[in-house]
Amino acid sequence: MINQFAVTVRKEGDFAVLYTDGYVNNLGGEKIGEAAMALIGEGVKKLIINMEKSTVINSIGISILIEVIEKIQEIEGYLVFCGLTKTIAKTFTIMGLAQFAQIADDEASAVALLG
Repeated sequence: MINQFAVTVRKEGDFAVLYTDGYVNNLGGEKIGEAAMALIGEGVKKLIINMEKSTVINSIGISILIEVIEKIQEIEGYLVFCGLTKTIAKTFTIMGLAQFAQIADDEASAVALLG
């Protein structure tokens, strides 16, 4: 099975939204990481990762998201995940990602958290 993962980016004001679509494994995680690092390189410090169209994530995908969280912390930025399935939200909480990034139900709530 070929992984048809995609990341699209929407920049708005002082933040950007990354929309994921597909299984977040090593390839999907790498695409998220590359897009996030490119935005950070452009000076964006506030990111939303909208995972509404990604219902499965594996440990490698999570490890790459941790790298994004670490980079956001380095630049004193802000990261919000939204559109998570209940299982992914629970996994993020158990693994401690929720301690370093906010989790919002939907994109509007995530934007509100950015202030």
